[in-house]
Order: sequence, then structure tokens, then C-alpha cells
Amino acid sequence: MDDETGLSDQYVRSSPWPLFVAVGLALAEVGVFVGIFPIAVFGLVLFGGSVAGILTESGYTSRPWPTLLALGTVLAVAGVAIVLWQTPLSMISLDAFGTDGILSRALAISVAGVALVLAGGAATMFERSAV
Repeated sequence: MDDETGLSDQYVRSSPWPLFVAVGLALAEVGVFVGIFPIAVFGLVLFGGSVAGILTESGYTSRPWPTLLALGTVLAVAGVAIVLWQTPLSMISLDAFGTDGILSRALAISVAGVALVLAGGAATMFERSAV
């Protein structure tokens, strides 16, 4: 047996991001499809943050904040698009979000998107003010 791990000297450790991407995606799927709002939001935020982290670590981006902003915008727009596509505008009300499964799931997607946009925007502003 060989004592070497098979990794080159350039890569001395493995990345934790793939685990978080997988867990975030699994939690997001369970939360959205079963309709558990907090799990859906947490899973989507974990997935988005992990994708931003893995892209930054691998060198595709220099900072994770623009990726957070982009993924958050896509999620927020997707949530709104689902509502507009699946529900007539006259049926949308605050009471319907508690009883209509599509509206509550789309709200979870939009809330996760807004959270990612806020995190990416706040980090970008903090980074610019620190320089």
C-alpha cells in the first residue's frame, strides 16, 4: 500500500464546499417540495452560499459577493414568476399564503433570494467601505 494520498503537493487539503452544496440542495428540495418554509429557506441560503464559496475557492471568481447577488436575484425572480404563473392576481392575498401550497413555496424561494441579495449587498458595501 502507498502512504501518499494521491493529491499533488499543490492541493494539501480537500474542500468542504461540496458537502455543503449537497446538504443545502437536499434541504432545499425537502423544504420546497414538502412545504416546510424554514427548511426551504435555510436550504436555499446554504446552497447559494456554498456555490458562491466553491466558485471563489476554485478561482472562477475573486470574491463570493457578486455570485450571492446573482443567485439571490435569480431565486427572488423565480419565486415571483412562480406566483404570477400559477395563481391569478385576484387570488393572491396574505391569507392565501398560509393555505395555498404554491404561494407559500414561492414565498420561501423569494425570501431565500432576498436574504442572499441582502447578504451579498451588505458584504459588498462593507468591503468597499473598508478599503
